[in-house]
Amino acid sequence: MDFISLALFTLCVIVIFRVLLMVHYQYVVRQKLKNVPQVDSFPFGSTLETISMPPEERLKMDLKNMEKTCKEGIYIQWMGGKPFIAVFKPEYLERILPSTVNISKGSHYDMLESWLGKGLLISTGKQWFHDRKLIGTTFHFSILEKFAVVMTEKAQILIKILQKKMDENPGKPIDIFPLLINATLDVICETAMGMDLRAQEVQSKYTTAVQEIAELIIKRAYQPWVWADWIYYLTPAGRQYKSALKIVHGFANEVIEKKKRERQSKTNDTELENNDEFDIGKKKRVAFLDLLLEQNSKDDTPMTDEELRSQVDTIMFAGHDTTSAAISWTLFLLGNNLEHQEKVHQELEEVFGDSDAPASVKQLPQLKYLDRVIKETLRIFPSAPGISRELVEDVQLDDITIPKDHSVLVQILLTHRNPEVWPDPLKFDPDRFLPENAKDRSPYAYIPFSAGPRNCIGMRFAQQEQKLLLVAILRKWRVKSVKTLDTIRYGDFIVLRPSEELLIHFIPKK
Repeated sequence: MDFISLALFTLCVIVIFRVLLMVHYQYVVRQKLKNVPQVDSFPFGSTLETISMPPEERLKMDLKNMEKTCKEGIYIQWMGGKPFIAVFKPEYLERILPSTVNISKGSHYDMLESWLGKGLLISTGKQWFHDRKLIGTTFHFSILEKFAVVMTEKAQILIKILQKKMDENPGKPIDIFPLLINATLDVICETAMGMDLRAQEVQSKYTTAVQEIAELIIKRAYQPWVWADWIYYLTPAGRQYKSALKIVHGFANEVIEKKKRERQSKTNDTELENNDEFDIGKKKRVAFLDLLLEQNSKDDTPMTDEELRSQVDTIMFAGHDTTSAAISWTLFLLGNNLEHQEKVHQELEEVFGDSDAPASVKQLPQLKYLDRVIKETLRIFPSAPGISRELVEDVQLDDITIPKDHSVLVQILLTHRNPEVWPDPLKFDPDRFLPENAKDRSPYAYIPFSAGPRNCIGMRFAQQEQKLLLVAILRKWRVKSVKTLDTIRYGDFIVLRPSEELLIHFIPKK
């Protein structure tokens, strides 16, 4: 046998051996998962169909899968020969989310790494535990009270912008979602980096770049042919992404460097030099970055500048789009459920009376009905409709063994809309969250901020911001939605957000 023939024979043997190994592995996996309902067929399932679907249709498919398997609370969707195990039964989530071992995020988070590095959203293992502990101290209740001042100021700017739009176009509805994106971006920029971005008033390079990056990542997530970085960066979208990334990273690096110089020169009480676009540190307030630098200086294994930037970028990413969606959906649902909205207005009258003073943090706990309204909104429209875990050890769910090295999709939206847990799940009923109605419900039946060790570290920050902005709006206006829950188009764009204008009428209170 000549050399070429031998090489070809060896190559064929290797290929056949690998195929046999893959077939055997898939057989073992399928045997372990034989008790799990399958909503499509092995090996490719609905891969091609899913890729071509718009986000709202993909979400409808998930909801239909939930309807088929709501009693089981689990199903498999095959994607290119790999099983994606979707779980939404609260009793099963209780065996997955509290784990301190299975804390690794799913592989589709990898495409966020070029932006967010190994920040808190993506990191795992010892690094995650270290960073979570370090960052956790910066979300202390006393700090949140100071952040409330910024939230209130940005809410007042939003009120002026809404009033101006109504004056310019009397009687016409307003698309609230983009306005709230800018408002929450303003809040997170000043509280996270100590930067007065003025996103509600001026379209800056940084604001544009952040929004571009988020939109490009969403598009890329459903285009597997550009998942490889080297391919993606050859495309026009990839080049646009890199350009936007350069702006965002460059600005974050500049802010970190200035904050570090400020600390080193012991002039924390003096203003920083003004940036051409932004007034950094304008109000001499402590920001998340200041607190992080302080904690980092005391740590045995301090973060590098790149790691610090990753944490700041992560907070920026996670801290504005999710909150803007939650506030938008709350207004939308109140605008469709006027009897519940009237109860909110009655509560606001009881707490604030004729006062024009902005709401204080101490008044927020008195707004118990508004709290239930927000909870019911996040049940129907959780900002993060799903998260994933890449298992590092097997998980036993009754007679089902989910093998390690596989992705589990924690379907938060399906959990919240499962009729086995939530009767008439699309009915807007804030009283579901009265103590007497919630006492026998699994704590894992409602997880808008996830649960377990990897729950949302900024949960209290988000809850405070939602209430302060909603109170500012609802003390001035009543709202009436143009679309209904049955007619509005929305989808999973990483965040559960509308696919069209979220039009709302704002009617002055008498």
